Amino acid sequence: MQTLQLVVAAVLGIQQPAIPPPPHRDVLPSVALDGLQALQGFAGLEGLEGLEGLAGLAGLEGLEGLQGLEGLQGLEGFEGLAGFEGLQAFDAFDAFDGASPSLLRDAQDPTDSLWRAARQAFNRGDYASAANLYGDLTRRYPNTTRAGDALYWAAFALYKNDDLARARSLLVTQERRYAKAATLRDGAALLARIQAALAKQGDEQAGRWISQHAQPGPDADTAHTKGCLSEDEDDDMRVAALNGLLQMDAVNAVPILRKVLARRDACATVLRRKAVFLVSQKRTAETEDILLDAAQHDPDSEVRQQAVFWLSQVPTERAVGMLDSILKTATDQELQEKAIFALSQQHSPRAGQILRAYAERSDAPSETREKAIFWLGQHHSAENAAFLRGLYAKVSDDNLKDKVIFSLSQMGGTENMRWMMDIAVNDREPVEQRKKALFWAGQSGADLGELAGLYDRMQNREMKEQLIFVYSQRHESAALDALIKIAKTEQDRELRKKAIFWLGQSHDPRAAQVLLEIINQ
Repeated sequence: MQTLQLVVAAVLGIQQPAIPPPPHRDVLPSVALDGLQALQGFAGLEGLEGLEGLAGLAGLEGLEGLQGLEGLQGLEGFEGLAGFEGLQAFDAFDAFDGASPSLLRDAQDPTDSLWRAARQAFNRGDYASAANLYGDLTRRYPNTTRAGDALYWAAFALYKNDDLARARSLLVTQERRYAKAATLRDGAALLARIQAALAKQGDEQAGRWISQHAQPGPDADTAHTKGCLSEDEDDDMRVAALNGLLQMDAVNAVPILRKVLARRDACATVLRRKAVFLVSQKRTAETEDILLDAAQHDPDSEVRQQAVFWLSQVPTERAVGMLDSILKTATDQELQEKAIFALSQQHSPRAGQILRAYAERSDAPSETREKAIFWLGQHHSAENAAFLRGLYAKVSDDNLKDKVIFSLSQMGGTENMRWMMDIAVNDREPVEQRKKALFWAGQSGADLGELAGLYDRMQNREMKEQLIFVYSQRHESAALDALIKIAKTEQDRELRKKAIFWLGQSHDPRAAQVLLEIINQ
């Protein structure tokens, strides 16, 4: 009876039309979000460090989680989720405009209507009107709290319209007259951005400003850190200035960056972290020396890690040798992982040799060895493939074995597919490794005819379950044929139910016909 209910549910699942998603409603940004516009300033340069997202390729390892799709069998119970349509009621929250504290002021505030009109013009992209309205507010009400912030937003609107000289003038005025404005720090970062743009256009005043503000200040008193600048204060403006100088005159900027990185006072740490990134973005004769020095001698671990990471962009044997030294001598695991990534981005034979040697080291942490194995799998070479197949037999750690299987699956190729199939059918191997090898062989395009022939040969019930799942993830006609055969002839009730379940997820008319035939038996 239970099997019949499963079949009926599967048939209904095939016939049931998809429920259209509820209409999406955009929530208009509130005034409270205005401040986020400031992120378009130079603080956003830190986002470029997202190039480290190359290391995010390691996220491909998460594909191993696809095996968890077997849990979809529990979808039968998800019909109850239809009740969640009531969540559309949450659209009512749109009524809360998220107004900023400035809109909660007394209704008699004389600046309120001008501020609101300027904000609305800015939000709809009418920057000329926004600049005029914010400017009117400052001219008419110069002594109000909003006057200083209005200058910033007027400058921002002018900047968006490429009226850089007027925008600069307003920001200079804000700095001189409104030292307590909430947007003062944002204004400093925007000013640096504007000065850099003007300097590129040949503005001599802007060029002098950039050179002056890019210079490192005098060392702070290391015994008193009270005055140290935080991540989001003046350092942001100075980094923006450095970047502007870097774009217009790399020859002069790189020596300044070297001076910044040479500082060892307690208040220079944040600035050095940003400077090491800026150094990496310009290829000069000094770039490699600066990064190598920072990687070896900087007292801050984050600076050292970033310097090692950016050595990935320095394709020299000297850099490779330095990375090798770090792997052999460093005790900081994060630093070692950065070195492994940097080596994986090098294309020299020596870099590959270093990664292979590290993957074999039994005294190294398993987590970092896994990283080395993963990156070897991303370099599709016969040498790496042969090494990984040999490494599998040498390691005893299950996680390392799993990583070897995954890395070989990423390489593909007939020889690697054959190796994974051999692991899958080897009764002497642990069943979990066999299941993973079978799964990844199926995902990597192993011959379906061979996979289909395995079912009757398999004696292990867990392996039969895995084969059913592997068939369900393939789209060839032969995969459906294998599931139909199991659904009709398998004597094991639970295995048969699994095949029926996956037939119910198919949109092939043959699957529906088979399910109806089973019902009518």
